Amino acid sequence: MYKNIFNLLVLLITLSFTACKKNLAEINRNPNAVEDPQPDYLLTAAEKIAADTYWGADNNFNSSLLIIQHWAKIQYTEPDRYIFSNSSFTALWNTGYAQVITNLNTIIQFPEEKANTNYKAVATILRSWIFQLLTDAYGAIPYKESGKIKQTLTPVYDSQKDVYFGLLDELKSAATALNPAAGSVSGDVLYGGSLASWKKFAGALRLRIALRIADREPEKAKQVISELTADPALLISSNAEIAQQAYDKPPLQNPVAAWFSTRDDYRVGKTIIDKLYALNDPRLVVFADKPTDPSVTSYVGVPSGLTNSDANNLGFAKTSKPGLTFFRSDANPAVIISYAEVLFAKAEAVARGLLTGDAADLYKQAITASFNQYQIKDNAVISNYLNQPSVVYNPANYKKSIGEQKWIALYGQGLEAFAEWRRLDYPQLTAGASGVLDGKIPVRFIYPGTEQSLNGDNYKAAVAAQGTDNLLTKLWFDVN
Repeated sequence: MYKNIFNLLVLLITLSFTACKKNLAEINRNPNAVEDPQPDYLLTAAEKIAADTYWGADNNFNSSLLIIQHWAKIQYTEPDRYIFSNSSFTALWNTGYAQVITNLNTIIQFPEEKANTNYKAVATILRSWIFQLLTDAYGAIPYKESGKIKQTLTPVYDSQKDVYFGLLDELKSAATALNPAAGSVSGDVLYGGSLASWKKFAGALRLRIALRIADREPEKAKQVISELTADPALLISSNAEIAQQAYDKPPLQNPVAAWFSTRDDYRVGKTIIDKLYALNDPRLVVFADKPTDPSVTSYVGVPSGLTNSDANNLGFAKTSKPGLTFFRSDANPAVIISYAEVLFAKAEAVARGLLTGDAADLYKQAITASFNQYQIKDNAVISNYLNQPSVVYNPANYKKSIGEQKWIALYGQGLEAFAEWRRLDYPQLTAGASGVLDGKIPVRFIYPGTEQSLNGDNYKAAVAAQGTDNLLTKLWFDVN
């Protein structure tokens, strides 16, 4: 009898626990979550969020654009003086993982009948770009276990080398998988569903990563570059094929324009304005506007790393804002990879002996592509520029020639310009006037503080292998 009573109690407790679990599941369900997410909506959201993250304030003009001295601050100058904390660099990490990669992983994990092979390939290519941005900025990052929430909430960090090698494989496989017969891709605001364009985007990313690893793994870099340059269908080959997010209709709004519509705390850096003046560079009128004070008739840049008072004393009306037409207009696109970048990469590959060709000619083509990108198409103007002794390609120091011109061509793309400056060591920048790093310039982002508290063991292991988690620890790709 007692045994029967015991069994009855166990059954009642079990039923009660099951009911509680069901009720808790109902209570914890997000009423605003999409019950049946569709791949086209997820892709649109991922592309928009990714472009905004790349082009927007936290990762671009309030950090990397300041470090690379394309821009400077005219007020609230602490970031320009390298006063950062582990909460300063959370946006790229949190947005990259929690929003962009999560959306893309959802597409990749959909069954075939819900998301065809092309959706999955496109999602993989876009996700690879985000992983590339993350490892470029922080170094070791969660990669192989990233997004596998059902398996672990504390993903292991992969070394930067392993991330780059993994991305090269993923991009190659994704580009190969793209097939018009597999179905169309909707919701693509980056390339309008053009699979050929996505294949070239994937190739351009592989070329970019191949040069990231070239100082460490030249044979692997050469193998990748040889594959890419053997087939014209694998690389961006004109300005019409630039990877860029167009901001041409609501709610797509250029983050730079949105910022300047309500705030006025950034100016063009004196470093780049002085360089453009020294080279008689016609891109100056594109990159900057003249001060609004009519008494000032030239372009005036703000020195990097000034104190608040010194910056304020220069005068808001007497210093140059970023150019309106290409940078502060609502419709200005967020450039992700340009044709000029691809040509500079080819020139460098030749200079390194990783590719056969004419480095000087490719270098000229790259500069010309950059000019054309900004609607500077006068052949005489371009020829005069290219023939200046200060611009002519120097084979004895290709890093200086390519590094300085690529730095100019990447104007506005803070994260990429930051990575290339660290890799090529040109231009040779001087730390901000009132910088707090003893005359040094940051060479990485600090991990978000939440990693120490939420993924502490893996964070500690990554730091032990990579080096102290501070602004001056060089990453694996940055060998000089």
